[in-house]
Amino acid sequence: MIKGNPVTILLVEDDPAHAEIVRRNLGSFRVANRIIHVEDGQAALDYLFHQDAYADPKTSPRPNLILLDLRLPKVDGLEVLRRIKEDEELKLIPTVVLTTSGAESDLVNAYTHGAGSYLVKPVDFEKFSKLMEVFGFYWLAWNRFPD
Repeated sequence: MIKGNPVTILLVEDDPAHAEIVRRNLGSFRVANRIIHVEDGQAALDYLFHQDAYADPKTSPRPNLILLDLRLPKVDGLEVLRRIKEDEELKLIPTVVLTTSGAESDLVNAYTHGAGSYLVKPVDFEKFSKLMEVFGFYWLAWNRFPD
């Protein structure tokens, strides 16, 4: 059993099947993780900047970790990443790009805009699940987050 403080994860993912794979695999860790799922870039920004439906910080707490897809409706993932890393309060939150794009230009742009890690989602369900399992062990069992 993995012990530690609960980790709040903001999952920014427009594909419901991908979101479910992430939820199931990260939910298998025995820490009280809270996964907040939003389906587009504008909702992610609203959540992070406490706007509109997410205005109350008590019901929309700051995440300890952001999982960010690149290809998102409304606001592109790179723009979301840029806005996160420009903000003094948000820039310290580890942001992991989790995308289907293996394009070198996306990889370079993500790191240029401050991504902490870049993961390409495998097409195969089993491989994607395994990636999330390994990811979970690293980020939820071994990594340390600032208070």
